[in-house]
Amino acid sequence: MDRRDFIKGAVGAAGLFFASRYTRALPVEVSVTLVRDPACVNRGVVDVPRAGMLLDRLLREHFNAANPVEILRTLFSPRDRIGIKVNCLSGRRMSTHVELVDALVQRLIQAGVPPRNLLIWDRLNSELREAGFTLNAWGKPVACAGCNGLGYESELTMHRSIGSLFGKPVTELCTIQINVPVLKDHGVVGLTLGMKNFFGAIHNPNKYHPNGGDPYVADLYSHPDIGGKVRLTIVDALEVQPEGGPPFQPNWCMDYGGMMTSADPVALDRVGWKLIEDLRAQKGLPTLAEAKREPKYIHTAALLGLGEDEVASIRFREV
Repeated sequence: MDRRDFIKGAVGAAGLFFASRYTRALPVEVSVTLVRDPACVNRGVVDVPRAGMLLDRLLREHFNAANPVEILRTLFSPRDRIGIKVNCLSGRRMSTHVELVDALVQRLIQAGVPPRNLLIWDRLNSELREAGFTLNAWGKPVACAGCNGLGYESELTMHRSIGSLFGKPVTELCTIQINVPVLKDHGVVGLTLGMKNFFGAIHNPNKYHPNGGDPYVADLYSHPDIGGKVRLTIVDALEVQPEGGPPFQPNWCMDYGGMMTSADPVALDRVGWKLIEDLRAQKGLPTLAEAKREPKYIHTAALLGLGEDEVASIRFREV
């Protein structure tokens, strides 16, 4: 298998998960890759060159190719209108780091994606600003805006247990999504990572937190305009918070220096859950199940055929 075929296969795996909605017999290896550089961050201050090198390393390791820009050129075309979904609920700390997004944007442009085809977005303009992003109107090079500024659809989308107005970044403005979530604890649903990050795409996310977000997180992600458009997920684990989330809690926030990716959204969340549990154990904290907020929506997503949640079936590599 040559490099281009390998990359297409890794991305195509996500399509197989959606095509097989009610079966878990997946014909592809499920792989999750984590890269770490502890010197990349120090109490919220990100070493910009090292963050860029860490992103390059993640892409090289996961896709088994030497040139990160060439990897992105294979994944995306100049015709794609790419939404970069960040998580900005927690201010400058424990939100998606601006430095990581800047590095990703630079490489996408080098790969031939026109700057006007890029949109950094989240739910609210105010949260983007508080996280350190500079707002920029849609249609300008490297736009940055919240759904409250870009707009929502006028009619409810009804999908499984979900009834919501979808933000225009997922319905009409962008044809492809890059998901850039943050690895952290959530005081209601246990874990906020890749799948739950798209609660920022709907007008009423608070409605879907009961019962630990189950089945709502999985049901939302199963919509073709949500998980169906995600072509790449880059987990921001530069800082990790195993307790007290989703807001920033300085006593629980930890320098971790990590980034993670996978074509399987369920496996990615499952590995993230395990990492949070490991950190909780190191801190003498109860398990999420003992705290009565086990993220059961991850298993529900697996039952929907969105991916794999059995740890033994996931090839996890920490580099």
